Amino acid sequence: MDGDVARRPLILLTSVWAVGLVLSGWQPYDRATWAMEVAPVFLALFLLWAMRNRFSPTTFVLALIGFHGLVLMLGGAYTYARVPVGFAVQDWLGLARNPYDRFGHFVQGAVPALAFREVLIRLAGVRRGGWLVFLVLACCLALSAAYELIEFGAAMALGQGAEEFLGTQGDAWDTQWDMALALCGAIVA
Repeated sequence: MDGDVARRPLILLTSVWAVGLVLSGWQPYDRATWAMEVAPVFLALFLLWAMRNRFSPTTFVLALIGFHGLVLMLGGAYTYARVPVGFAVQDWLGLARNPYDRFGHFVQGAVPALAFREVLIRLAGVRRGGWLVFLVLACCLALSAAYELIEFGAAMALGQGAEEFLGTQGDAWDTQWDMALALCGAIVA
């Protein structure tokens, strides 16, 4: 495929994310929290551009990666505990907390699962079947655990100021819920 044609979806994603980052970062609830929440967007964008000549995700997976980035940006703009659509769902379902954080962690499992699957099949030569499923789920759970450890490190470094980034909303089991929902997202994907 011609290089320019192959790059068009990545250029579109970069453009959409640039607009999303400007809008979400214009007046976020907390600037430091916004920076930490959207940091994975910059990492993903760097990796996508760095790998573009060796590996390009399918358009479907790239679109899902784009969606995941927008989920992160919205969560960063308001903090996950304050996303307005989460309050609407909370009221509609009669929940005790804003569920946007839970949704974000479900997406954190589902989207990487499809990306890991493509990488393992196309680059690592893993055949479809039990080992592929196991490796995808293990990679997603490892990614979720790594993110929770980053949150832990931020909480230790920031002390009391970490509450907005952690978004636990008073739930002592938030870390476990986050990882469980990421695993559920990966299984569903």
